[in-house]
Amino acid sequence: MDMRQREHIEAVVAATTRADSAVSAPAPLRAHESIIESSWRRCVHQYGLDPSRMQEARILPQTRLREHQQRIDDFARIARHGLETLYEQVAGMGYVVLLTDASGVTVDYIGDTNTDLALRRAGLYLGAEWSETGAGTCAVGTALATGQALTVHQVDHFDATHIPLTCTAAPLYDSRGALAAILDISALMSPQARDSQNLALQLVRIYAGHIENANFLRTHRQDWILKLNASPEFVDVDPEYLIALDAGGRIVGHNRRAQTMLAAEIGRPIAPGVVTRESSASLIGVPFDALFDARLEELGRFVYSRPSELRAVPLAKSGALLYLSVMPPAPCFTPAAKTATDARTVDVPAPLAALCGGDAALARQLERAAKLVDSPINLLVNGETGSGKEFFAKALHRASARRAGPFVAVNCAAIPETLIESELFGHLPNSFSGAGARAKRGLIQEADGGTLFLDEIGDMPCALQSRLLRVLAEGEVLAIGASRPVSVDVRVISATHHSLDALMQDGRFREDLYYRLNGARFTLPPLRERTDLDWLIRKFLEDGNDIARGSVALSPAARERLHRHEWPGNLRELCNVLRYARAVCSNGLIDVDDLPDGFGGAAIPVPRDVEPPAQIAEEFDSHRLPPEGMLLMQYLRAASWNLSAVARQIGVSRMTLYRRMARYGIRSPNQRDANGH
Repeated sequence: MDMRQREHIEAVVAATTRADSAVSAPAPLRAHESIIESSWRRCVHQYGLDPSRMQEARILPQTRLREHQQRIDDFARIARHGLETLYEQVAGMGYVVLLTDASGVTVDYIGDTNTDLALRRAGLYLGAEWSETGAGTCAVGTALATGQALTVHQVDHFDATHIPLTCTAAPLYDSRGALAAILDISALMSPQARDSQNLALQLVRIYAGHIENANFLRTHRQDWILKLNASPEFVDVDPEYLIALDAGGRIVGHNRRAQTMLAAEIGRPIAPGVVTRESSASLIGVPFDALFDARLEELGRFVYSRPSELRAVPLAKSGALLYLSVMPPAPCFTPAAKTATDARTVDVPAPLAALCGGDAALARQLERAAKLVDSPINLLVNGETGSGKEFFAKALHRASARRAGPFVAVNCAAIPETLIESELFGHLPNSFSGAGARAKRGLIQEADGGTLFLDEIGDMPCALQSRLLRVLAEGEVLAIGASRPVSVDVRVISATHHSLDALMQDGRFREDLYYRLNGARFTLPPLRERTDLDWLIRKFLEDGNDIARGSVALSPAARERLHRHEWPGNLRELCNVLRYARAVCSNGLIDVDDLPDGFGGAAIPVPRDVEPPAQIAEEFDSHRLPPEGMLLMQYLRAASWNLSAVARQIGVSRMTLYRRMARYGIRSPNQRDANGH
């Protein structure tokens, strides 16, 4: 125990034993210190925690962790994108991102793998338990206890073990007002001043709102969704309030801000940071016309296509004016009724079932896969490029008992042959030229306890196939430069668009490795053969929905064009086409003109007797690009070849954009030299 820890323990004891807990400080600081001191008092007087007893972080065993993950599985799956996006914002500053359930157990986590050991020791890790009753005052536990977003910075923590940490958390509420989870970003070290975490607090609040709204929209897809804002300019871009109505016009869900606003409107205000079952339940079932000075039959006046300033609606009691945008229920997909011959059909886990919208061939593959999700045998997935092999592998992982472990994807065709051995198996310090002074765990070892996905296994160099065979046969991996192997427990799923049988006949793939990998083979149908194209279109458009743009529909002509297309790029091409069309369409309707140039038709002819100017020539050449290159060309032309703007729009760095342009042979007309070359 060092001097700082001793002083902290003395401060906690003094604060929890004195009668007068008033703090003489500026109001914002006084409010924060009041929250922290109240938490310290709860820890001592309610939970019986001893401030002089320093405790190591509590990490739950895998079996207990899986129980917590299963209870919040649907919510965590929706939240995952928010966690990843938030991590991209804070990773360079040393933060990790945690998602805990309502018990304070970390059910999802993103952090720097290079600091795994230190993070695990500090409890900033998967399975860590951060309730106030167990860990004392901390961001997660105190957010759970108060229902407020807050920062618990260094000496704010109750346990002196945690005073190097800075942690910022915000509660996540479900659409009925119940506290469902906590979003937290934490760092092992930071500047001493608490206000250094002000930006962290704002980021966590923003992304908590994004996750709540995404969960709301997914939960209430089959209900009427009302989006409201006090400003007509922002009602479609950034609505403050979300409300869901059933077919009878009664409230079946709301976001947190709508709950607070509506509770005050009906005379039951909610104190900030407090959630009560009574206040939430009092809103569920309330009819639309009891809250708004409008009739349910008039909802058609508030659709997205009308100008926002014409969509004003007053609250019934206060008369306050809000602007409203209405989303009708999404059409339901109703699977065909089962026949007597379907009696043997197995229950397909949700992650696998989400891959199919009724295509019989794919459904049979998924039913077979459902029987093998927890089998120890290795699986081989065949399918054309872009047909969804990695989605299939990830769904198998999420449906299995290994979902608490890592899913590690390795593209055997993308790693240079000179690096693939060290990437897969790892290496000891200075074990080969360029290895560096630090040891590196290989990707196989990173997948320990989870799933190793070997994409394009047919492109693995022959020299490494024998080493992979040893891993599969012996369950152990030998790093480069090591003398002793390390045991690993991985489930291997391989994928390829090649025929491994043909590669074996040519001597380019080991027969013994083939039979190790091919415990069971699955073949994914190409998109042109699937019968659920409309379902896929709707799924991709819904997954792309955000509050700013609202729902998007297809015109009959655009739908007919999509059905005519052969889809050589399969699901990847479909996703790119719809993403582009969604970005350029107007009034929430995708028409034929919104599809990428050249899609489903011939290239625009250029007159032979006229020399085309540079930019027209570039556009003419774009029709010979693959779908991904064609989509990139559309972004470039739409931005008038402003590369910085395009990089921001598609979420990559300028260097990554340059590399993609070079890959497809795209040259900007703005960057030609004086001779026009």
